[in-house]
Amino acid sequence: MKAEGHPDYHMITVKMTDGTEFQTRSTWGKEGDTLSLDIDPTSHPAWTGGTKQIQEGGRVAAFNKRFGGLSLKKN
Repeated sequence: MKAEGHPDYHMITVKMTDGTEFQTRSTWGKEGDTLSLDIDPTSHPAWTGGTKQIQEGGRVAAFNKRFGGLSLKKN
């Protein structure tokens, strides 16, 4: 394999949002750099089960709300 075709793979420190740190190997940054995360599994609602943004009803409910009083019957 060609040596110049591969990125530098080295040790970095990853800092989580709660302040905990761990070391891992990565191609990000330089040897010894610290990667500070803005979102991680300890703070993101997708992993913590926090509030979800769900639209109320749906397309059918919106249609019924807008046109629910109309009918095709002849009076």
